[in-house]
Amino acid sequence: MKTPFRKSRIPEGKAFVIKELIAPYFDVNWHFHSEYQLFTALKGRGTRFIGDHMQAFREGDMVLTGPNLPHLWKNDKEYHDPSNGLETHGIVIYFQDNLLNNSVFELEEFDGIAQMLRKSLRGIEVKGSTNLLIREMMIEMLEMKGAKSLIQLLKILNLMVDSPDCKMIADSAYINTNRESEKDRMGQVYEYVMQNFQGKVSLEEAAQLSNMSVSAFSRFFKSRVNKSFSDFLTDVRISHACKLLNESDLNISEISYECGFFTLSNFNKLFRERIKKTPMEYRKEFKNTLLI
Repeated sequence: MKTPFRKSRIPEGKAFVIKELIAPYFDVNWHFHSEYQLFTALKGRGTRFIGDHMQAFREGDMVLTGPNLPHLWKNDKEYHDPSNGLETHGIVIYFQDNLLNNSVFELEEFDGIAQMLRKSLRGIEVKGSTNLLIREMMIEMLEMKGAKSLIQLLKILNLMVDSPDCKMIADSAYINTNRESEKDRMGQVYEYVMQNFQGKVSLEEAAQLSNMSVSAFSRFFKSRVNKSFSDFLTDVRISHACKLLNESDLNISEISYECGFFTLSNFNKLFRERIKKTPMEYRKEFKNTLLI
């Protein structure tokens, strides 16, 4: 297992760091850190995990995560095969959790930004026109220096304050109870599920990877992810099914098999429970949005 992700620290005396990321795939390690993080994927697809929430991501995905909120952008398997020649591209901004502690930023005019940042402890997804505008501002920001770049960051945060395009991600009841020392253990479980969800995934094997008994692992996992291991696995499979329904021409039975469901009836039942519509209704609705 690789060591947890260690990004460069924000240099002393700087308010933030902005980086352009170009690589075959995004960081593979489930992790959390004390800084706020604004990330946008300009190129690349896969599954995104924020707190207790997961969903497929693609180009344009943009999320603000608050301090110590676990997250992972896991690219699809084809990105990890060098022969495919695939590449990811993203921009990330890190800024300290005490950014607004300066007396200037404690003024009433900055209260909206401060409240929005408190909400980011659950993660905030940015979509629509706000997403497009902030994406361009982040690209411009790569070339900015000094006060101009800090002003740009404040403009970006201010755009998010009252935007209807910004939605919180993790459940309101979610609390990160993970410890720094558990990053390897949880990362290993996430990796195991993502590598094997299309086939057989065993609770016993996941527990063994974590060096725990099955009952201890079940309690541990639910306390950290806010759902049982079996529910987490089902969510991963349903998320992949949504991706295939949107991006492939496979029929429903083929998609069911590709996502690790052994019976079509069970797939249809679980899909409807979570998505509130049948796979066929979901596919039809998505195709209709493309025609608008």
